[in-house]
Amino acid sequence: MEVSRIRALRGPNLWSRNTAIEAIVTCNENERSLDALPGFEERLRERFPEIGFLNATGHYKDVPLARVLEFSVLGLQAQAGCPVTFSRTSETINSGTYQVVVEYSEEDVGRLAFDLAEQLIKAALENKPFDRANALSRLKKLDENVRLGPSTASIVEAAVSRGIPYRRLTQGSLVQFGWGSKQRRIQAAETDLSNAIAESIAQDKELTKQLLHATGVPVPLGRPVTSAEDAWTAAQEIGGPVVVKPRYGNQGKGISVNIQTCEEITAAYNTAIEFCDEVLVERYLPGHDYRFLVIGNKLVAAARRDPPQVIGDGIHTVRELVDQVNADPRRGEGHATSLTKIRFDDIALSRLVMQGFDANSVPPRGTRIILRNNANLSTGGTATDITDDVHPELAACAEAAAQTVGLDICGIDVVCETVLKPLEEQGGGIVEVNAAPGLRMHLSPSYGKGRPVGEAIVSMMFKPGEDARIPVVAVAGTNGKTTTTRLISNILARNGRRVGLTSTDGVYVEGRRIDRGDCSGPKSARNVLLHPCVDIAVFETARGGVLREGLRRWLPPARVVSSTSPATASIRS
Repeated sequence: MEVSRIRALRGPNLWSRNTAIEAIVTCNENERSLDALPGFEERLRERFPEIGFLNATGHYKDVPLARVLEFSVLGLQAQAGCPVTFSRTSETINSGTYQVVVEYSEEDVGRLAFDLAEQLIKAALENKPFDRANALSRLKKLDENVRLGPSTASIVEAAVSRGIPYRRLTQGSLVQFGWGSKQRRIQAAETDLSNAIAESIAQDKELTKQLLHATGVPVPLGRPVTSAEDAWTAAQEIGGPVVVKPRYGNQGKGISVNIQTCEEITAAYNTAIEFCDEVLVERYLPGHDYRFLVIGNKLVAAARRDPPQVIGDGIHTVRELVDQVNADPRRGEGHATSLTKIRFDDIALSRLVMQGFDANSVPPRGTRIILRNNANLSTGGTATDITDDVHPELAACAEAAAQTVGLDICGIDVVCETVLKPLEEQGGGIVEVNAAPGLRMHLSPSYGKGRPVGEAIVSMMFKPGEDARIPVVAVAGTNGKTTTTRLISNILARNGRRVGLTSTDGVYVEGRRIDRGDCSGPKSARNVLLHPCVDIAVFETARGGVLREGLRRWLPPARVVSSTSPATASIRS
C-alpha cells in the first residue's frame, strides 16, 4: 500500500460539509481484498481493537487496504477524543487506486492520524508490535496543543450557533469573527474593544484598589512595601492576619494568605518578590473565595473557588490521595480540561507541614488536607456555581468595579462569608480585578450547572440578528470570468459600496490594486475577507482551487455555480 498524496480540504468539499484529509492510496493486487491477506484482520484487531467493522456485511472479499486505512484513521482520532464521524473510500478510474477521505477537527491531528494508521497497518501486515497507547497519547497531546482552549472555544461555538463565520488567525487563541468591514476579533476572553488602559489598571493591584475605594467599593486595607522588614512593619500597622502578594500578577502566583508571624511574612515576601519587584501587604479577609464574571457591565456568572485539597480516609497517604484525585478524567495539564491536576510540589509540601503532615502521612478519616493557600483552578482548585444565589447589591458592587476599571469582560475576585448578603454587612471586599479572565470555571464547574458565558460575550459583541457577514459574489466558468467580475465590481462601487475584488490580474480594494498576478484562488479570497475596508466581495473563482482545498468552513454554504459556458455569478449575503 502506497500513499502518494495527502491534502487538507479545509471546508465544505466534494465529499461532505466537514473539514477532511484526502489521500490518494494505491494498493497492489493482493492488497485489494482482505481475503488475499489471511490472518491480517485478526492481527489488526489485536493491535487496535476499536477498529470497528470494515464492511457492513462482515465479508471482506472486496475490502481493500485503503478502506482499512480509512477506518484506522477515523478510529484513532475518535479514540483520542476528537469529534469525528465521517469517512469514505472511493476507487478511481485507475484500478487499485483509491481516494480515502477522513474528517478531522484539527488538521495537524488528522495528518498525524494518517501517519499512525499507516504504521498500524504495516505492523499488522508484518506481524510486528504497534504501541497503541503511545499513538493515542501523541494524538491527544497534539490535539490539546493545537485546539482552541475552553474559553475561546465557548465563544466560537456561540458565534457559530448564530451563523457568524470565524477564522483562527494564529495557532493560539486569536480568532476573527465575520468578514470585511463587519469583522470583530477576540483572543481568549479579550475582545478588540477591550481597553488597553483598563487592562493595565487591572494588572496594578494597588492602583485598582485605590480606584475602587474612591468609588465606594469595599477593598482590604494595605500598602506597597519595599523589603521584608517593611512588610513586617506594614503587617503590624494593619494588625491581624495579612495577605502578601506581587503588585502585578495573575493566576494567584506568588500570593500568601492568612499569615501573621514575622517568619511567615518574611518567607511570603521572598516568594512574592520572585514574580514582581513590587510587593503588597494588605489585610486578610476571612471567608470564601469567589469569582464573579461581568460581561458588558452585567454580572453573568459567579462561582465559589476552593483550594486544592484531599480528604483523609485513614488508609491512604497524602501522596496517594492526591494521585486518586488527579486520576479524575476531568483533570489535565494546563487549561485544556475543565479541571487542572493538583501540583504536589514544594508549596504543597510546606502547606502540609503547617497542618502537621507530610507526603507519607495517613490522615484520619474525614480530615480535610489543604494543599495550597490560593483557590485558583490553574493550581488544582475546584469551582462551585453560585450565580443564582448572589445578592443584588453584591452583584451591583461587582458591576461597579468592572465599570470603574473599564473592562468589557472582567473577572472579579471577592472574599466574603456568603454571597447572600451585601459586602458591607459582613466585612468582605473585592481583592482583585482581572482582565482576560478564565471562563472554564463557569462553563464546566466542579459542582453546579454551567453558564452560557460564551453566548453572553457574543451577544455583547454583536446586536441581535447580526451575523457579521458581507455580501459575496462568486463568478465561475471558463470564459469571461475576469470581465464579469470587473463589471459587477464597477456597478457595486458606483452604488457607494467599498468593493474587494479578486481576479486573474490581481486583488483590488476600493479600486486600488493591492496584489498582482493570478489571484483567483482561495488564498486571495481569504485575504479580501480579512480586509477591514470591504463592504462586499467579488471573487473570480478558480474551480481547481475549490477542488484542491474545499470551501473554508468560515465561508457561507457553497452556492458557487460552475459552467463550461460563459461565466456564471452567484451572490450570498
